[in-house]
Amino acid sequence: MQVLECRVQFRLTMYVHRPCLQVMEAMLVAAVTATVSFAMIYFSNDCQPLGPEHAEEYPLQLFCADGEYNSMATAFFNTPERSVRSLFHNQPGTYNPLTLGMFTLTYFFLACWTYGLTVSAGVFIPSLLIGAAWGRLFGILLASITSSGSIWADPGKYALIGAAAQLGGIVRMTLSLTVIMVEATGNVTYGLPIMLVLMTAKIVGDYFVEGLYDIHIKLQSVPFLHWEAPATSHWLTAREVMSSPVTCFNRIEKVGTIVDVLSNTSTNHNGFPVVVHVAPGDEPAKLCGLILRSQLIVLLKHKVFVELARSRLTQRKLQLKDFRDAYPRFPPIQSIHVSQDERECMMDLTEFMNPTPYTVPQETSLPRVFKLFRALGLRHLVVVDDQNRVVGLVTRKDLARYHLGKHGLEELHLAQT
Repeated sequence: MQVLECRVQFRLTMYVHRPCLQVMEAMLVAAVTATVSFAMIYFSNDCQPLGPEHAEEYPLQLFCADGEYNSMATAFFNTPERSVRSLFHNQPGTYNPLTLGMFTLTYFFLACWTYGLTVSAGVFIPSLLIGAAWGRLFGILLASITSSGSIWADPGKYALIGAAAQLGGIVRMTLSLTVIMVEATGNVTYGLPIMLVLMTAKIVGDYFVEGLYDIHIKLQSVPFLHWEAPATSHWLTAREVMSSPVTCFNRIEKVGTIVDVLSNTSTNHNGFPVVVHVAPGDEPAKLCGLILRSQLIVLLKHKVFVELARSRLTQRKLQLKDFRDAYPRFPPIQSIHVSQDERECMMDLTEFMNPTPYTVPQETSLPRVFKLFRALGLRHLVVVDDQNRVVGLVTRKDLARYHLGKHGLEELHLAQT
């Protein structure tokens, strides 16, 4: 796990924005993998006879005599799915222990190097293959250390358990992976041992390091919320984690102001509180609703502007179908043309905003704010004072940047996109 994390971290920091180096690294890894594979096959003497008891679906004869096939070549140059099937179902004696040991070590380091390349390659099937190899090796060694090897199960069953343990220790899945393995074998008999192995792998792995996907979330700075707030975050309040000052809109706002705010690349906000000023110069203003960036873009696209005509407000009517047609890929603000005359118009946000957004006082604890986001699936939470005036805004990024590290509560740097 630490090897995979270091490789991905190196790629992110050194040349994540250099496509030429990414292509060169992929070509280098492919060349080294092919060279190492051929060298392993050349120096391997594990040639198995082709016969009824040693039936191989796709035998490879490389460097073996006629009527024989190379077990190392079968493991390396078959597709990973066929290699896993071979390790699961082949008869005892099909693989030499030295062959499985060398293949496991070599394939493990090659998989660690390959993982994270800018190619369509994952870690699921390679993990199954590595686990199946050392699982079958373990079964062979158990049979060899006793005088009567018949007391032990078939090596293919140990390959199944090893594959489950290897993959479970990397991705930290339990029930879902148990179902996948049972469906792959077509035998529910192995459900209980597979579940026990996966639970053990998860418990032992969590004791040392997080799962691979959790590590990737941190490396990519994704604002992902865990199930519970950090254990030592009870002393933090909404005042400490909120973003302020908040970009707000009036109920009747100038079109030019809305376009300028949405076009501002430095603050890519997705929700904006709608406020009303009770008295001139009243700062901060009182909250009366919340409107989303996607809604504003649809309003600008359909020119839903308010104009003063004969001392009354007139505007174009908009239907719910207009918002549904734009979902889920709303056009960017740069693609919407607004003339200079239209910038002077006004936009009434009253009938489009959410008039009852979720709000919390400034003194609300971080665990309570966290539970609101997790239970209600919120993206924005408005922080108000005792007079319902907007003082801040809490988003998922504001919560996800706090996590419990080795030195207590730590603050992360999250991605801006």
